[in-house]
Amino acid sequence: MRFARTAATTAAAAALLIPATAHAAAPAGRDPGQSITLPVGEALAQLPVSEEDRSGYQRGAFKHWVDADKDGCNTRAEVLKAEAVVAPEQGPRCKLTGGEWYSPYDDRYIEGPGGLDIDHLVPLAEAWDSGASQWSAEDRQAYANDLGDDRALIAVSAASNRSKADQDPTTWLPPAEGYRCQYVTDWVADKTRWGLSIDPSEQAALSDVLSSCPDVPVTVTLAR
Repeated sequence: MRFARTAATTAAAAALLIPATAHAAAPAGRDPGQSITLPVGEALAQLPVSEEDRSGYQRGAFKHWVDADKDGCNTRAEVLKAEAVVAPEQGPRCKLTGGEWYSPYDDRYIEGPGGLDIDHLVPLAEAWDSGASQWSAEDRQAYANDLGDDRALIAVSAASNRSKADQDPTTWLPPAEGYRCQYVTDWVADKTRWGLSIDPSEQAALSDVLSSCPDVPVTVTLAR
């Protein structure tokens, strides 16, 4: 089960992340593949702050649900298999039936994959606004299919995912209040991983939620 969604303390290097804006090439001071560990409050403080711009956004700019390892199961199916509480049956062409999942956004269990969506924790449109508009198509595809960090993609109820849509924590937080600290901590980690910026209202919303949360360490492997 792929529920490593707690900000676990590790003995990994406690290197500091140097703030930088996202560009087509890896931003200065960031080494893709480097692992960093720092308190979530510090990680938030080091995210670059800038206004968002959705000009030119198209969902198709992020090719998603690819079968990167050519095993017959696309990214959506890989997440469903990894996060199942009760494993589904896998048929031809990776068709999944049965199984059970826990949707932390609304604190409920869901039987069968039909009632689930795979949520991009930081939505594709939000990533575009925050720097991905300057990325290569290959980087955007990697972002949209990120199986390298358990926080990036999450199986949740279709209802909660569609309620969230492309909103950031300024206007949407999980209905399950007990999950909100984890949600914003993971949001900060995901933006750190990909070198994405935050806008001032997003910064304020994240700070407000985290003010009532433990300042847990987060470990992130930089993707770019």
